[in-house]
Formats: sequence, structure tokens, C-alpha cells
Amino acid sequence: MDVEVLGVMIPIIGLVGAFIMVVYLRKFQNMERMAIIDKGLDPTLFKMERSTSGALRAALLLMGAGLGLLMGYWLDSSFDMQEVAYFSMIFIFGGLGLGLSYLIEESKNKENK
Repeated sequence: MDVEVLGVMIPIIGLVGAFIMVVYLRKFQNMERMAIIDKGLDPTLFKMERSTSGALRAALLLMGAGLGLLMGYWLDSSFDMQEVAYFSMIFIFGGLGLGLSYLIEESKNKENK
């Protein structure tokens, strides 16, 4: 098989596989709900609360990674460091972003209680 054909087929197969996976997950979730309803149990067990904690966590992680890249570039240009500066700063500032999101979520939980 040619490399060009393989390069085109891999994303197509990946997208089709992801679509089939989502369809089957929804199907099995629906079958599970129907089984719960048939047994006479409360179907509100599946109602999930919408929370912004995932979005907050992702946003602060990406902002921390961006700041880490910026700081790594500054360290590389100022002190002639190698690629280690980029990776270490991404991890440090990404971790700080996750820590900040944890603190914000904890303070929100204390306010709600």
C-alpha cells in the first residue's frame, strides 16, 4: 500500500471508528436506562449536574501551558538555554494552573455549603 493512500485512510478510519463508538455508547446508555425503567426504579439517577469545573480546569491548564511556553522562550533567548526550558516551564505553569483551579473549586464548594 502506498504511503499517500495510507496517510489518507488513517484519519478516515479514525473518524469512522470514533463515530461508531459514540453511536454504540449512546445505544448502550439508552438500553441501560430502559432496563432501569422496566425494573421500576427512578430514572433520574442518570441526571448529571452541569458543572463548569471541567471547563475551568482546562482553561487554566491551557493558560498555564501558554505562559510556560512564553517563559520558556524568554529563558531560551535570555540565558541561551536548551529545550529543557520549554518543557519544564510548561509543566510548572500547567501545574500552577491546575492548582489554581483546585483552589477556585474548593472556595466555590465552601460557598455553596
